[in-house]
Amino acid sequence: MAAMNLVSAGVHSFNLKAGKRFSISKPKGCKLGPRAALVEAGPRGDGSPAALQVSRGDLAADLQAEARAMARAANASVYSPELLANKYGSRPVQAAKRTLEILVALGSFALQLLVDQRNGTLDRNKRKRAIELRGIFTRLGPTFVKLGQGLSTRPDLCPPEYLEELAELQDALPTFPDADAFSCIETELGMPIESLFSSISPSPIAAASLGQVYKAQLKYSGQTVAVKVQRPGIEEAIGLDFYLIRGLGFFINKYVDIITTDVIALIDEFARRVYQELNYVQEGQNARKFKKLYADKEDILVPDIYWNYTSGKVLTMEWVNGVKLNQQAAIESQGLKVLDLVTTGIQCSLRQLLEYGYFHADPHPGNLLATPEGKLAFLDFGMMSETPEDARSAIVGHVVHMVNRDYEAMARDYYALDFLSTDVDVSPIVPALRDFFDDALNYTVSELNFKTLVDGLGNVLYQYPFNVPAYYALILRSLTVLEGLALYADPNFKVLAASYPYFAKRLLTDPNPYLRDALIELLFKDGRFRWNRLEDLLIEGRKDRDFSAKDALQPVLKLLLGPDGEELRNLTIKEAVRVTEAIILGSVADTYNSAPSFIQTLMINGNGNGALAMSTADLEATMELRNQVFRIWGLLSSSENFDPALLQPILQVLQQPEGRSLGGRVVGGVTQRLAARLLQQLLRIPTVPTSSSL
Repeated sequence: MAAMNLVSAGVHSFNLKAGKRFSISKPKGCKLGPRAALVEAGPRGDGSPAALQVSRGDLAADLQAEARAMARAANASVYSPELLANKYGSRPVQAAKRTLEILVALGSFALQLLVDQRNGTLDRNKRKRAIELRGIFTRLGPTFVKLGQGLSTRPDLCPPEYLEELAELQDALPTFPDADAFSCIETELGMPIESLFSSISPSPIAAASLGQVYKAQLKYSGQTVAVKVQRPGIEEAIGLDFYLIRGLGFFINKYVDIITTDVIALIDEFARRVYQELNYVQEGQNARKFKKLYADKEDILVPDIYWNYTSGKVLTMEWVNGVKLNQQAAIESQGLKVLDLVTTGIQCSLRQLLEYGYFHADPHPGNLLATPEGKLAFLDFGMMSETPEDARSAIVGHVVHMVNRDYEAMARDYYALDFLSTDVDVSPIVPALRDFFDDALNYTVSELNFKTLVDGLGNVLYQYPFNVPAYYALILRSLTVLEGLALYADPNFKVLAASYPYFAKRLLTDPNPYLRDALIELLFKDGRFRWNRLEDLLIEGRKDRDFSAKDALQPVLKLLLGPDGEELRNLTIKEAVRVTEAIILGSVADTYNSAPSFIQTLMINGNGNGALAMSTADLEATMELRNQVFRIWGLLSSSENFDPALLQPILQVLQQPEGRSLGGRVVGGVTQRLAARLLQQLLRIPTVPTSSSL
């Protein structure tokens, strides 16, 4: 849905007096038929019309209202290539006319590209041609506007310059007549408009490719609402266009070798999404699901849907006072910070993408508002997508492999992410990943620019036989848009730095087997535990507001003590021996350093190396290990909601046979190492001091 913001709040509206009617012609997209009653009519005590909107607290009534809205949308169109072929295959003149219109527009563009190629100016003119293509799509109408928006998420199909320009295709179409919109409202909801609203804006406050939005006031309750009305004739227009585009897809699949992606599959997937957007009842259900999953956080706002005022072509939802997220001055004038709102958006997006997998697929600035209360409001739920469950964990694992610079594992991740079929050899891709990421990862996480990563990865995808799934392309677009919004306020902002606490928290707390393996892979290398990695993860994870020390490392503990954890137990025992020894030796060193000098002289046995048979470097490493372990414990114990009962599961497990065996092996290892050090200390040969007189 286009933005509903404070700037629009001052638009004039006209009153709809009782008994006064419009004279409005019927729009093409709204077929007249039996009027669907909003509710069963019934008098109120004060003689006013029956209540049209249910109480929010009345779940049963709300479900009934939704059922009636679904009944009004029962004839909503769904995408069917076969039906489109049957319909427009019998209309050759109409199809030929539209084909000619499209071919002239796109053919002239293709000719310019050919001239650029022959003149050697193809790369130099990329930006210019991308701007021209954006203009062509706008002139060709709603289908091509949506197509351009879709292509703006496909780094495997378009160079970066085209991705950026096509991403500008928002609110690109002119408005349609208000009379058509008001007539559509009456036809769809089955009542005169003055019976529905006490006032409605005389012109739309925003317009988009598929519809336009009015601000209104419900006559019964006085509630201010946004009323979205579908563009007349939109189904006919996009149906013909998709029929023709799909025919072009067959041609491309057969004759254009440079494009390795299945174009027909892309077109069908895209067309299904666009047709789903045409059903406003479905959009309302999407909004309700989104609200249930993500509006549990106090800084996220999702508007309510008014089902009694909703149908397949009309959507009525709660009005949101807010400012578009790219209007920095207006946001800051309210005492708010853009970066705080963007960070909220990033955290919410990560939850969408990687926890529940149900995410808002069109988060352009017009669909993200900053409310006066400092909340981030999401609008327009027509285009939603889902991240497959396996892919959610694979994405987190992919980030781990990137941090570890394990490019072979990164390449293999593309199988799990469904980028590549399993019969594709990934070995040629590894050098390309290494060349790009070795340079990119020279930056710290806080310095790394997400857009740079996306562009670089896009170049890799563009050169190899990748088939980027729709969900992943939309993820890239979502995070790139959020980073772009943040850059308005702070050119140094990096979305990866804002995202890293979430990834750290997930690695430390998620029991998912894939993520447990990823955490172990991150923490253990060459048989040694990397305490610095654990410390970094805890420092970052604590920045996430949902981090819980109680949950941290519990997944690894379960794996460690489980039936399949023998290999990990061996590594852990080895590390536990080192840590225990470091703590004991560190305590001895502290005692020695705090002792009087004459006692120190007795302890060193005359060789000047201190109380421990260790070199200076060895002692420093031991002390650093001990201090690092203490710092990590401090991070855990100082975390919010920390409970000493966190240790109870460990104690319980240690009482079991496997746990006792584990503890015994650690004690035995520590005893053995300390005994060896003691023996070394006892056998040291005292150094005889030399005399200058000899």
